Formats: sequence, structure tokens, C-alpha cells
Amino acid sequence: MEGPDAAELEDRWRRALADLDNLRKRYARELGRERSAEREMVTTAFLPVLDNLDRALEHADADPRSIIEGVRSLREQALAVVSGLGFRREDEAGVPFDPTRHEVVGVVQTDGSEAAPGSVVAVVRPGYGAPGHQLRPAAVTVAQRPES
Repeated sequence: MEGPDAAELEDRWRRALADLDNLRKRYARELGRERSAEREMVTTAFLPVLDNLDRALEHADADPRSIIEGVRSLREQALAVVSGLGFRREDEAGVPFDPTRHEVVGVVQTDGSEAAPGSVVAVVRPGYGAPGHQLRPAAVTVAQRPES
């Protein structure tokens, strides 16, 4: 019984390499299409926010209270878009400090009556993230026991 000769093995090897190269190219094209679709989805989600910003600017000479209310509404709309994309706002004070969700920007000495040591006293800048994935940690001030 004879096996395949060297020329046939080389031909199979070259075909396998060509198939692998084609697979890599197809994967790169599909990945590019997926990235483009994701960018389009996020941009489409933010278009109503931009529309409302344009409307707010058109009425810039209006009553200051109505402008403030419009800005609040835009903020809520933008937060809803971010939340709809799966990233919730992290801005809770009084929770235990978590290095995966928080970045310490300040420390406050406490005897434990105002805040428990190791807890978030104030949020300087909110964070945004999903379970297991932070886009940006919350910048926080943390309570610490006074050193004796």
C-alpha cells in the first residue's frame, strides 16, 4: 500500500495555507462590519440627544429656569442612552470602597460616627460600567480611621 507522494502532500499543504489565509481575511472583513454596525448603533442612540441640544441652543435667550430644566432633561436622556448600552452610572456614597469600581482621589479621617472606615464618603466624578467591566471608575473620597 502506497501513501501520497511528496507532490500531493505539498499540494494539500498549500491548499490548507490558502484556506487559512482566506479564513483570516473573511474574519477581518466580518469584524470590520461588526465594528461599523456598533458605531452606527451608538451614534443612532445619541442622535436624539444632539437634536435636543440643537433645540436648546435655538432657545438660548429663553427664561434661565427653562434652560436649566432643558439641560437636566438632556442629562437624563444621555444617561438613559448610556444605560441602554449596558453601562450604569456609579455614583453612590456610603458604599464600601471597591478598587474595581472606585479610584481614591481623597481620604477623610473619621472616628466611625459619620462614615464607616473604608466606605465612600463622596463621589467627585461618577463612574460608568457593567458587571465585570468598568468603562471608567468613580473618583471618590474614602473614610479612614485617624492614625493613633
